[in-house]
Amino acid sequence: MAQLRQDYQEFVNRQTVILVLGPENEEAFKKYFQKNNLPFIGLPDPKASVLKLYGQEVNLFKLGRMPAQVLVDKEGVARFVHYGHAMSDIPENAELLTLLDEIKV
Repeated sequence: MAQLRQDYQEFVNRQTVILVLGPENEEAFKKYFQKNNLPFIGLPDPKASVLKLYGQEVNLFKLGRMPAQVLVDKEGVARFVHYGHAMSDIPENAELLTLLDEIKV
């Protein structure tokens, strides 16, 4: 999430809303967002109901939920999906911003 925060204004300039899902309950998630001053929308998903809809992997040997990035257009169509296989396996912001420019999400 720190990576997304670095270029947050670039996402805003592209009229992109960043929604972060997390496994914590509402209170813990809110505290985390406030402590880290995150500018995105945070959605607690402690029962993994959204995780299951998008096929995000859970691997308890690798600290739980694996990273996943989904670009959804204004009609609700997933235009890009990246499922990470490790906590550090996430696309660079430059790649996401280029994809946004190409698909005009």
